Amino acid sequence: MFKLSFFTGGIAQTNGWVIETSDGVLAVDAPEGFADWLAKRSIKLAALYLTHQHFDHVMDAAKIQREHECPVLAFADYSRKLTLEALFGAVTGTGLSVEPYQVDKTLESDATVQLVGTEWQLLHVPGHSPDSLCLYSAHQALLFGGDALFAGSVGRTDFPGGSQRQLLAGIASKLLVLPDEVRVFPGHGPETSIGDERQGNPYLQDIG
Repeated sequence: MFKLSFFTGGIAQTNGWVIETSDGVLAVDAPEGFADWLAKRSIKLAALYLTHQHFDHVMDAAKIQREHECPVLAFADYSRKLTLEALFGAVTGTGLSVEPYQVDKTLESDATVQLVGTEWQLLHVPGHSPDSLCLYSAHQALLFGGDALFAGSVGRTDFPGGSQRQLLAGIASKLLVLPDEVRVFPGHGPETSIGDERQGNPYLQDIG
């Protein structure tokens, strides 16, 4: 069994993905409202994976960690520098605050990990955020890309630690080398594929 579902919520309409297998359930990212959505469906997580730690992807991380007693996996330890909560709180005047959580295991680029009975490759693609780490399954032909690659677009690079040059180089060397049929599940917006983005994404036509 390999079942995919998703929740979209928070002020940035961020996707939280759920991967259900016979060996357990993995969630990818933790937008605001995700914990309650999981609870209503009686979904119990084995682990929470963070593609990066901008505030909109981690608002419910602490609540999920507490309620599911599951490990949180990410490229780097939690920090307010990565969440950008102070910056966005000041800009919007909302007093934005992320409840602190514990990253139980930091992950290395280009390593492989076993999660919920599936082997995943970890692809570090910074440029949108320094800690952006995509999750790729060759066997299932799918990629959880966070905010690196979208349908028809790429992640914005005007945040602290951002770099368009770095992002496009990472997409070219880590993502566009994947097979066309790989399904891409981004942090915002609809599902796409590597082939569709290789052919039609205007940001990717002169790279690689």
